[in-house]
Amino acid sequence: MKVKVSSFDAKAKAADVELNDEVFGLDPRADILHRVVTWQLEKRRATARGTRERADVARTGKKFGRQKGGGTARHGDRRAPVFIGGGKAHGARVRDFNPGLNKKIRALGLKMALSSHAKAGSLVIMDSLSVKDSKTKTLKGDLAKAGFGKSVLFIDGDAVETSFALAAGNLGHLNVLPAAGANVYDILKHDTLVLTRAAVEKLEARFNG
Repeated sequence: MKVKVSSFDAKAKAADVELNDEVFGLDPRADILHRVVTWQLEKRRATARGTRERADVARTGKKFGRQKGGGTARHGDRRAPVFIGGGKAHGARVRDFNPGLNKKIRALGLKMALSSHAKAGSLVIMDSLSVKDSKTKTLKGDLAKAGFGKSVLFIDGDAVETSFALAAGNLGHLNVLPAAGANVYDILKHDTLVLTRAAVEKLEARFNG
């Protein structure tokens, strides 16, 4: 599929780029995308630090007083939660929030996320993300002319272009990632996906490799 290459410089002219249909031309499946997004969000979850309960505390288990006539409660050992140094009652448990997902499904999900933007017409290919003098004001003007939408995800090559990263730092409606950080969740939650030529090459090489 051929896509026109855009630029922040209105006078600049760039040749169209040919996108690989095996990466950008798939029919998105909601079930695959749902599985990958769920897996991503589960991987982000952090678990509580497990506390030591009564069975985990290293204290004597010997009954330390007689059953009757001692004038105190009838405790069996010092590991009870009521004592200092005893086990925690109903403490936090370590939980596993890291489900597995087949690598092929993960790769297919990323291809379908890219394809969904291509089919919806919200995929933009740019020659470069260079911003004059790294100024946020300049970038805001360029974005207003481009009319990308409310939320935009920019993906560059090996590293994000320095001037663009500096200019975009204070703009909350857009996010920037290198090609290695491209993921299904971030791609789907933005209205517009902007890729540089370098990003396209990296993503296609990632799947062909």
